[in-house]
Amino acid sequence: MKLKNILVIGLTSLTLASCNDFLDVESPSSYSEEFVFSQKTEINRALNGVYASILVNDLYGKAFQRTFILNSDVEMMISSTNVATHNSYARFDCDDQGSEINKYWQAAYKAIEDANRFIYNLENSPLYNEEDAEIMQMMGEAKCIRAMVYHDMVVMFGDIPFTFRPASQLGGDYVIPIMDRKEIQDNLINDLKAIAPKMSSSASVTVERASQEFAYALIARIALTAGGYSLHPDKNNPKSYGVMSRPENYQDYYRIAKEYTNLVISSGSHSIGTSYKDVFLKESNFELISKGDPIFEIPFAKESTGETGNIQGPTSTANEGQTLGKNVWGAADGNGRLNAFYRYSFDDKDKRRDFVNGLWYYGNSTNNVSQDSCLIRSDYTVHNNKWSKLWANAGQFLNTSSGSTGINFPYMRYADVLLMNAEAINELEGPTKEAQESLRQVRSRAFDDQGAVNTYVTNAASSKEKFLQAVLDERKWEFAGENIRWRDLVRNNLYSQEVVYSFLRYLSVAMSNAGTYTGFEDDIAEHDGSNYLDELPEYMYYHVLPQSAEWRVDPSQVYGYPYPNTTLDILYIYNPYKSASQPATALTAIDGKTWESAEFYQWSSDSEPTNQCKYSFYGYIRHTEQGTIVLVKDGTEVPLEGNSVPSVSALPPVRYILPYPNAAIQRSAGAYKNYYGY
Repeated sequence: MKLKNILVIGLTSLTLASCNDFLDVESPSSYSEEFVFSQKTEINRALNGVYASILVNDLYGKAFQRTFILNSDVEMMISSTNVATHNSYARFDCDDQGSEINKYWQAAYKAIEDANRFIYNLENSPLYNEEDAEIMQMMGEAKCIRAMVYHDMVVMFGDIPFTFRPASQLGGDYVIPIMDRKEIQDNLINDLKAIAPKMSSSASVTVERASQEFAYALIARIALTAGGYSLHPDKNNPKSYGVMSRPENYQDYYRIAKEYTNLVISSGSHSIGTSYKDVFLKESNFELISKGDPIFEIPFAKESTGETGNIQGPTSTANEGQTLGKNVWGAADGNGRLNAFYRYSFDDKDKRRDFVNGLWYYGNSTNNVSQDSCLIRSDYTVHNNKWSKLWANAGQFLNTSSGSTGINFPYMRYADVLLMNAEAINELEGPTKEAQESLRQVRSRAFDDQGAVNTYVTNAASSKEKFLQAVLDERKWEFAGENIRWRDLVRNNLYSQEVVYSFLRYLSVAMSNAGTYTGFEDDIAEHDGSNYLDELPEYMYYHVLPQSAEWRVDPSQVYGYPYPNTTLDILYIYNPYKSASQPATALTAIDGKTWESAEFYQWSSDSEPTNQCKYSFYGYIRHTEQGTIVLVKDGTEVPLEGNSVPSVSALPPVRYILPYPNAAIQRSAGAYKNYYGY
């Protein structure tokens, strides 16, 4: 039985009653821990309970995939208010009253406590034997889950409460002290280093279980984060948003990342494969890939846990609880969106571009009867089409379904290992042949012309700086929607710069439509290496046709969407990437149909940019009612002057670090204190 099916039952034999209400993890059981940890079958059932704790929507089920993916040049949440709110995490504007951070915090520490309890009881079990491969594998899985959750908490909150001891061993009113993130990361790395060699290879462990290769890859991810930049508080200035810095021995962490990515690569247990699209289609169809790109997937269960493919993919609307006509997959939110300009950053021949960036959705037709109408998405964002319940084979979902898709989420992929390897080697030794090969493997999957790939990689290797940019770009194009891009930018101290450019792209297009300019247009073109903003298609020309229709126009002139669904109507767009006049009638020849058109990028009102363009990065950069562009530094608006974006060193840091939830501060009786201007 697959792990995801086991987890539907919600089995856990651990008694998780806690004497510390800071953790709030009570979950009574009819079995004593002494009984549970005296039998391998029951120990494995208890381990399933540890896995179950990470599946909830407040953690990896939804929050990790949607709420806490912060705005960048890849992922995007639009906002139209110029008022500070409790929960505006994506635009760097929130406070400690936000309900979502409190839910995430509680769910994360519930998962950590479950793992701590499991590890403690297994270590004290009469069956514990470091020569027993089965016992060591279960121990390793629990330690990987614990490290994974702690790592993501450190990235999001900085220094956090940390312990490897279960609540039952801490005393009734014990408050877990805040630990410096570097010490936490060192503890996690060393803990995984000790257990990883004793774990089973992914050659014999499904991707729904933590394997030795996942442990190695997780060590590398934690080390690369530890060696990179992060935002640190200025405890002498309560108004300060903090400063970006990295440890003095940062190269030691890059050496760890190199060593452990090399262990994954040399194991031969995974390969990049030949199809990027196929990875996500198989996940959308509940197929597990063995020895391929996925290394560890969060194992959700259909109709029980997980929002993958409901958050992502095209919106699918329902009428009175069901979808009609050809749309037999049910409703989908489709609110995990991508930056409107992300797709323009791709090479024209990159196969990832048109698969990932979704320009359509499904909703009511004009007569409000049929619900399988394919509509063009004319908005501030596009859909992230990596996963969708609509990509599943017919019959996988009911037309009355909505969330709890059960589609797995790939927390760690081999592509990530290869690119971490390239980044670590480049930092330590420059763009060596080994680093080039790791980059080439990822890029080669996305292109048919391998000669062009080799030329690109060779040119990138002309300098350490160019190669790092190529690696980060590849990560940008590879990991949309996987909660990676903003973290990559933070680690390399580039987040402030990319947020400024992301804001300016939206504002520049809005102001140009209103007949004015920001003054940063040339700087944007230089940064992006293209004048594509001057050629945006204000009108897109399209047809919506059944997939059985004969398409008679030169396919090189038209983009056909949506694949991979083979049932719903296709949206054919003539000019999704450049401005163009309406095609001549002779080009259509589709049963006499004429081209329809949709207006794009009309983002001004009364000669003013819309609020969505002004305020979607509100906590860092915004356009004021007085018509000026301001950066937010330590809570104060500072005008962005001149016609060129300042260097990274001259920009204030992005306050991406989240505040401790007020509820946690209250429970700590004042032991926890927020900094970063919160």
